[in-house]
Amino acid sequence: MAQFSLDQLATYKLVIARGSFTAAAEVLGISQPAVSLQIRQLEQALQTRLIERTGRSLQPTAAGKTFLAHCAEIENAVSAAVQSVAKHQQEISGSVTLGTGATTCIHLLPPVLQQLREDFPLLTVGVRTGNTTDIVRAVEENRIDIGLVTLPASGRNLAISPLFNEDFVAISASHSPALPAATPALLQALPLIIFESGSSTRQLIDGWLADAVTPVMELGSIEAIKRMVRAGLGYSLVPEVAVQADEDQRGLRVQALQPPLQRTLALVMRQDKVVNRGMKAVLNSLKQAGRTPACETHA
Repeated sequence: MAQFSLDQLATYKLVIARGSFTAAAEVLGISQPAVSLQIRQLEQALQTRLIERTGRSLQPTAAGKTFLAHCAEIENAVSAAVQSVAKHQQEISGSVTLGTGATTCIHLLPPVLQQLREDFPLLTVGVRTGNTTDIVRAVEENRIDIGLVTLPASGRNLAISPLFNEDFVAISASHSPALPAATPALLQALPLIIFESGSSTRQLIDGWLADAVTPVMELGSIEAIKRMVRAGLGYSLVPEVAVQADEDQRGLRVQALQPPLQRTLALVMRQDKVVNRGMKAVLNSLKQAGRTPACETHA
């Protein structure tokens, strides 16, 4: 297949239109030898003469006339291809995989994902759930593009950016006696149903309770914890986001902790990750969600 450049094609058309190499060179702002070189390279690529001299003027050969007739088609095809690519540059598409905890997935992500789908219908966002350790490892291994995890978190070659804080609250069954105050001392003496050991959330709860406690249940799901508490089987400490909606509070009494307890959610990515336009859209949406009243840091 003949290999030639669009510059050579444009130069050839200009030489024919102007009738000389010198006139074409003046229009292009290059030397006459440079114009001659481009025409020679084009003829070599096509393996035929395109231009001949007739007296003092230049004229296309028979082959040159045939090639000239195709020049417009070539330029139109290139223009259509450029416009097609430009359309993809303007639209955000592709796929992004986001990893986070189950509570964040249930209570924070749905409106974020819904808005992303409305704004960028060609963008696919996949979600994986797990604890902080699992998500961080998946980010390190490049199986997940963006992690939204509870701090503390650490790993190799990671960029960790705190996003927002969430308050914890105490919950109990609505038919059980209300606590005079949801303090560590009072809660330690009660049957506790709390998150399973080894998670970042459990570490925060244990630190707030200060003294070692033996919960009556350790569960891996905040939703499961809420069901057990709703049944009157014990008390718990959960992120406030898990009981913000009216339907989430049904059958539960919610009380502020004294002193307050917060967890920090952070974005985790590989430092060497190439952030494409789809990832930027997801990151911006998560940051916007972090600035909403429901997720703002409480004083």
